[in-house]
Amino acid sequence: MGAWFWWMILGMAVVTYIPRAIPLTFLEGRELPASVQNVLSNIPYAVLGALIFPAIFFIQEGNIWFGVIGAIAAFGIAFAGANVMIVVLGSIAVLACYSLFFM
Repeated sequence: MGAWFWWMILGMAVVTYIPRAIPLTFLEGRELPASVQNVLSNIPYAVLGALIFPAIFFIQEGNIWFGVIGAIAAFGIAFAGANVMIVVLGSIAVLACYSLFFM
């Protein structure tokens, strides 16, 4: 392995560490306003939506219903107020049942 490999790993470590260290350093001991806490609590759902939505249109098997049913299941479970992990596992379970019985 060349030196570029180690520099690349070091660069990725720094870029990953900085966004975590800055809030911990500057916000230590402070209470965030309720509006900021509400926005931050919705970030996992926004990221989940950003990951799921493109996959609806780019189904590898060519069955668009697979993506549509997965999206409906994920949106429905998230709308019910479930945890992000429950949303992911629930949509996987719905698609597993769909692929067993209808594909």
